[in-house]
Amino acid sequence: MPITKSAKKSLRVSIKKEKANETREIQLEKALKKVNKDNVNDVISLIDKAAKTGLFHANKAARMKSALAHKFGTPKVEKSKEVKETKTAKPAKAETEKPAKKAAEPAKTKVIKTKK
Repeated sequence: MPITKSAKKSLRVSIKKEKANETREIQLEKALKKVNKDNVNDVISLIDKAAKTGLFHANKAARMKSALAHKFGTPKVEKSKEVKETKTAKPAKAETEKPAKKAAEPAKTKVIKTKK
């Protein structure tokens, strides 16, 4: 059993992380068993989240996603209409955002005095 205050807290934190990792791993295993062409994007998302949180290495996640792509084909990402509209229609910029640039002054030339 931990004795110091920091060791006790470390034990509590590690137990919480262990439970979270266990639930995420079980959820991923169930999703991998039930994967089909319709929910392949959801499973890929779960794989990415698991790799991001450190459940397994990023290369393993890439291999798993690659295997799914070979089995079910590459998943098609559906773009919503909102995304398309925001890319094409740019809001007008207000002039108050940036101050007007000053007119460029002519460069000052250096006068070199020569001896006669």
